[in-house]
Amino acid sequence: MNRLKLFAILVLGVALVACGSPTQTPTRAASSAPTATSTRILPPNTAAPTPLSPTDASSTAIPPTTAPLLPPPAPTDTRAASNNAPFSIGADPYITDLVKPVFITPVGDGTARLFIVEQAGQILIAENGRVRATPFLDIRDKVNTNGSERGLFSVAFHPDYKNNGIFFVDYTAQPDGATVVERYHVSSDPNVADENSGKTILTFAQPEPNHNGGMLAFGPDGYLYIGTGDGGGAGDRHGTIGNGQSLNTLLGKILRLDVNADTYQIPPTNPFVTRSDARPEIWAYGLRNPWRFSFDRATGDLYIADVGQNLYEEVDFQPAASRGGENYGWRLMEGNHCFNPAQNCDTGGLVKPIAEYSHEFGCSITGGYVYRGRAYPGLVGQYIFADYCTGIVWTTARDANGQWQTNQVGKFDDTISSFGQDESGEMFVVGHGNGVIYKLTVTQ
Repeated sequence: MNRLKLFAILVLGVALVACGSPTQTPTRAASSAPTATSTRILPPNTAAPTPLSPTDASSTAIPPTTAPLLPPPAPTDTRAASNNAPFSIGADPYITDLVKPVFITPVGDGTARLFIVEQAGQILIAENGRVRATPFLDIRDKVNTNGSERGLFSVAFHPDYKNNGIFFVDYTAQPDGATVVERYHVSSDPNVADENSGKTILTFAQPEPNHNGGMLAFGPDGYLYIGTGDGGGAGDRHGTIGNGQSLNTLLGKILRLDVNADTYQIPPTNPFVTRSDARPEIWAYGLRNPWRFSFDRATGDLYIADVGQNLYEEVDFQPAASRGGENYGWRLMEGNHCFNPAQNCDTGGLVKPIAEYSHEFGCSITGGYVYRGRAYPGLVGQYIFADYCTGIVWTTARDANGQWQTNQVGKFDDTISSFGQDESGEMFVVGHGNGVIYKLTVTQ
């Protein structure tokens, strides 16, 4: 997942042939997860935000790139928080008695089922707020959870899942914690996967137990996008320029794969396919731990929440028209600030974040989604994200002048490991600490 500075009492793991209509089965009995509590929304901090100072630029060694890059997004307003939003965001408990949930997603087959990933290695199915007693997938025997940032992280259903029953998972494996992306098929029962169908699509070693990334998502182009952390430790200390800036490793990247064959293929439009000194799987680089990223279902734009080191958390952006190859700066920069070197870093060619916040407001970003539901028209087009440690929630979106405006809009009484959407675009909040899935609510 990401590099999360957790409270001592919490542990973060973090940083499906054909479905048919689900049949009725007994629901899951209550577990020993922490008792759910209502989410209390606190008013935004009334203190004025502190403007961020631009960093200086000079020179440092970074890998050259010939990848065609589009111009960066419009000039940004990346203030830590502001209080101009005409709404506040809250959450009502919807599904309880979970054990360290880290992800929730619809299947996209019209059944309205929600699939919940638990860090230990199970995927559960929820219908109308009730969890089925039998897990959809249980691979706890494969998943390495030693250390707070290991586990089963996400699931992505093939765009044609309704017909082919194929899905993918990302986890850290026994015994050494290597990253594994694995493909499965659903069984003859649409609510149970065939656990014997698992096939490893991609695997690579993790030098440390943290910063494992773990997000999977299919893009509007039908390719599978994979988020990978920088290999862990602190300061991206592996290699002469760090893994984030090296094009010879899959660590610290967003990868883009064609997974429609038995083994993955490289999309011919990936930005580094003609480079002998770069891995062709790479779509974007310069990332520390992109624990959660998402595509705007209306525009195809990509939002990447990248967990920071000690001072800043950031939201990165890639427009739908991008041809890939963006360098988001880590370890040269943390947010909008020089990191290594600490001063006079060369920012040339880097794509800076559209939003950041300092550790005055939290310690580890959890990315969400651009809201595209119908229940809250005033929220449409806003990208929602939160901090795992403090529960503070923000939205960001461009204003009429094309400037990104970021607002603090609420605070959750839980540690937020993820957000989710249903098939209609309404949003959920994943409470890792309380073991609760919340329905996102808005007060105008």
